[in-house]
Order: sequence, then structure tokens, then C-alpha cells
Amino acid sequence: MRLITRISVNTVCALSLFGLAACGAGSGPEETGPFANQSGPEVANKALTATSKVKSLRIGLDMTTSDGRIKADFATSLGGDCTGTMSMGGTGTMEVIRTGDRVYTKLDEALLREQGKGEPKADIDAAVKLIAGRWMESKASDPDAEEATEFCDLKAILKEFEATDNAARKVGPSEVTGKPALRLTEKDGKETFTFDVAAEGEPYLLRVTSKGGEEPMTMNLSDFDVPVVAKKPAAKDMVDLEG
Repeated sequence: MRLITRISVNTVCALSLFGLAACGAGSGPEETGPFANQSGPEVANKALTATSKVKSLRIGLDMTTSDGRIKADFATSLGGDCTGTMSMGGTGTMEVIRTGDRVYTKLDEALLREQGKGEPKADIDAAVKLIAGRWMESKASDPDAEEATEFCDLKAILKEFEATDNAARKVGPSEVTGKPALRLTEKDGKETFTFDVAAEGEPYLLRVTSKGGEEPMTMNLSDFDVPVVAKKPAAKDMVDLEG
């Protein structure tokens, strides 16, 4: 589960880059939309403030790491309910459900075999036969469960949306999944970050991308305040590892 923790750390770091210091904070090109006559930092701080107040959202992440490509898609809420999927290095997928004080995880065969590399083939085959495609239950407080559900800790994620930006620069109009937005940009050494802020309705942060660094990524945020439906899997789809 090491990669899962690493994904969350990189995501939080990307979000907190809004707080980077920089020389100058030009407002960029003129525009006539809802952010006209507002500086880049003013728009960024509006987006951070609006996003930090949501009770639920959906996070989609696509990141390239030294361990391969990682993709994640989670719907998470302040109440703790959460559902999502994650694939690592193109070698399998894990599904996650958190509801109440319980976490349910389901690994496919490819991921189980990847995690079992180095183990006796008979042991791996037995694990695949028992676990692949079936839900496993654990307490949310279990260490492995905590790592698998770091995207489910919305309270911790939203803490990083602190409205202290003084570096963002306007780029111009953009579009995210068909929604009009305003693009902002910041630099950190060789790495360039872009941030797309909703230009209709609440000024939510819709997309964060990074390029030029060691781990380029794209993160999409959506489904703000949409209730998260997380239910315990049916008994027939679960495996009892204690029985």
C-alpha cells in the first residue's frame, strides 16, 4: 500500500503550492468574465475558499511516478463515506468502499499477482482463488485500511485549501469537462502548475496539473456537495478471511 500513501502526499503537496511565494503577481490578460479586474491571487484564494467549504467531492488523479502510472477516482465526504478505484502501474485495480467504521476493498487478479511477486507460485495462486474479485472487510482504524482510504479523509484534504496565495497568474479562459473556467499558473523551479477555476456558479477549483517535474500529474475535482452513496457489499460478494 506504499504507493497509495505516496499518491495522497503528492496530491496534498500540489494543492498547497497555492501558498508558494513568488516575485510579482500580475493579473494577466484582461477579460470580461466573473473574474474581470481581479488579480491571479484574488481568484486563486476565492477558489480555495469555496472549495474548502464543500461537504463532499470527487477526486480524479492521473500521475506518472518512478513506479509507473497511477490512476485514482474517489468520491468522498466529510461524513466519512467514500467510494473509489485505483490502478497502479497498469498492473491491476483496487476498489474501495468506506462506510461508518468499516472499509471494504476488492483487488483484481492482476494486482494480487503483482503484489505477490517473489512469493511461491502456489501461495499466489491460492490467494488469487480466494480473494480476487471479492470484497474484504476491515476496521477503518486498521493500518492497511487507513492507507487504502487516505483519499477518503476529506477533512485532511480540505485543510490544504488555505487561502494564502500570492503567486498565481491569470492565463485566460479554459474549459474543464465542458464547463467554462479561468486558468491560473504558478512555477516551482522547473515544474509548472496550472489551476482551472470554475467561471460559472461557485468558483470551485476544477483541475490541477503539473508538468516539468519528476512526477507529472492531472487532478480533477468535481461533484461538489453531491451526496456519496457508500453501501456494504452483498454477503455473496465478500470473502471471510477469519472464518
